[in-house]
Amino acid sequence: MRARTRRRAQYTADVFHRLARLGAAVFAAALLVACRTAALPQVTAERPIVVLVSIDGFRWDYLEKFRPPTLLALAAGGVRAEGLIPQFPSKTFPNHYTIATGLRIARHGIVSNNMEAPDIPGRFSLRNRDVLMDPRWWGGEPIWNTVERQGLVASAMFWPGSETKIGGRQATYWIPYEEEMPHAERVARTLDWLTRPAGKGASFATLYFSDVDTAGHRRGPDSEEVRDAVARVDASLAQLVKGVEDAGRGARVHYIVVSDHGMASLSPDRMIVLDDLIDIATAEVIDWSPVLGLTPRDGDVARLYAALKDRHPALAVYRKGEVPAKYGLAGHPRLPPIVGIAGEGWHVTSRAEMARWGTGNLVAPGGNHGYDPQLRSMHGLFVAAGSRVHRGRRVPAFENIHLYELMCALLGVRPAKNDGDLRVTRGILRERAAQ
Repeated sequence: MRARTRRRAQYTADVFHRLARLGAAVFAAALLVACRTAALPQVTAERPIVVLVSIDGFRWDYLEKFRPPTLLALAAGGVRAEGLIPQFPSKTFPNHYTIATGLRIARHGIVSNNMEAPDIPGRFSLRNRDVLMDPRWWGGEPIWNTVERQGLVASAMFWPGSETKIGGRQATYWIPYEEEMPHAERVARTLDWLTRPAGKGASFATLYFSDVDTAGHRRGPDSEEVRDAVARVDASLAQLVKGVEDAGRGARVHYIVVSDHGMASLSPDRMIVLDDLIDIATAEVIDWSPVLGLTPRDGDVARLYAALKDRHPALAVYRKGEVPAKYGLAGHPRLPPIVGIAGEGWHVTSRAEMARWGTGNLVAPGGNHGYDPQLRSMHGLFVAAGSRVHRGRRVPAFENIHLYELMCALLGVRPAKNDGDLRVTRGILRERAAQ
């Protein structure tokens, strides 16, 4: 066993040494040829594999703005959309879980990155890992459970919901979220799960990268920091594709590369300072920006609403039952009593937060998301490639609720109930796969 472990470690090290010597431009050119070849109809007795990659915060126009070679090669050999339209709020947890389930946010229940529920103790947030793992938060059936329920194997590398037993199930392979885990290790683990012996390798896998979102928040969507983050993630995607090819899985693997939302630019002259509008001590702030969530500490919703309503021209304020119908969340039990929705490019903050900017590693935010999903700045990325996917097509922007049905069709599994419609994405699939 120890000898086998040493051999595996040496093999992994050798792979990474070879990848380090591989030039990105040379690889992209080779990948373009490989994608075009793989997109031709193939007959195989082995089941298809789907790898779902999320590049958090990758706006729809970064493909042309930053020209990442691996992603462009995948798009040229497959299908790209003019954008992927998120649900409201255009935040990370709600939209990742919509992608996984095909359900609108009101139906799966993850209405925000930060929320409370009358029937579940604790506050839901990334930092509260014990609360996140309570299955009562997570409605619907994520695709890794759909796959496992039908006798296949799934893996989940850092996807919201994957750490929780939902409906009593989890993916066969998963690990707790670790923000600092290097890209190379994420890719290596995913490749290991995909390439295990027959019957043990994953037919469906997720992979997640946060760099682009982090850079967009700190410096804004047009910054050099975002350009560098896009390049890093693209290089890691190149490692994934090469690893799949080296393992002999290239003909079976289908890549679905997406993002959960886009990014809008912020500016120091577009700050909504909550202290200037109300006495913050009178309210518990459940969520800050751009969708403000407040609970009055004295229970007097009417008083807090009156104090905040129409106080700032860029902040629309509602009681939770009056949130506009287009967002599909009015009256949801997990919404706080008072909801404020900031206009595009406006940031809700406090005097205390602003005082910390410029100290240590803290800076004034350069970008944000969470705004109305119909805004072009909120649209994300969609690229698909593989033997069951058309080659060299562009399709109109579509809502992310349709991805679950698309992935089930590629895998040949029966979808659970969802809000998507395969007819929306049928033009992505070759005829045989669409049937």
